Amino acid sequence: MKSKIYSDAKSAIEGCTFDGMTVMAGGFGLCGIPENLITALRDSNAKNLTVIGNNVGADDHGMWAVLANKQIRKVLASYVGENKILAELYLSGGIEIEFNPQGTLAERIRAGGAGIPAFYTRTGYGTAVAEGKETRQFNGEWYVMETGLTSDLSLVKAWKGDSEGNLVYRKTARNFNPMIATAGKLTIAEVEIMVEPGELDPDEIHTPGIFVDRIFKGSNYRKHIERLTTRTRGASAAAGVEI
Repeated sequence: MKSKIYSDAKSAIEGCTFDGMTVMAGGFGLCGIPENLITALRDSNAKNLTVIGNNVGADDHGMWAVLANKQIRKVLASYVGENKILAELYLSGGIEIEFNPQGTLAERIRAGGAGIPAFYTRTGYGTAVAEGKETRQFNGEWYVMETGLTSDLSLVKAWKGDSEGNLVYRKTARNFNPMIATAGKLTIAEVEIMVEPGELDPDEIHTPGIFVDRIFKGSNYRKHIERLTTRTRGASAAAGVEI
């Protein structure tokens, strides 16, 4: 059996990108994003990409790098703030954005990975989210039909992984990664810690290796905070907050 292990992001993504492809990337804001794979995607120079994920990075970080390199044509996302380039492109007609309620986006990805072509949800009925979509009534309530999502390539980030592709995510860095790992025709995972098969407790594995085609140990991780808000000790005391 061919090894799933690759030396780095560049070698792992080699041969997987092409113009016009659909890419899913895990992460919530800058938490749990596949940093090395995003850089490799940028360096691939694949154009006219459709990118699916909770957001498109933040200024100077994450998927923003691919966007700034003029590689993205369409975005399916839930949150598009913290990204000036995306706002400018959208307002000028330079990029298409399909907005999704966050839970709906997560379920569309999960459904795609499970082979479910569509489902109904009450979320978004009677709003712009429902425009052009089939609606149907169940038990006196109106629902919107949403379709499952899949990708040509899924990029995910995990805390630990083994050579078989089994993955463990750490706390909130799990976010969209498990669903995205199941929904790609080809899934690449980058991990902070690589272990041997059998070292992961089976009960703690979040993504079984059957969903992962390639894996590598990433490097140079930086734990970004999107917006750091602080206040002086004096201001806290004045507000009656104990420090």
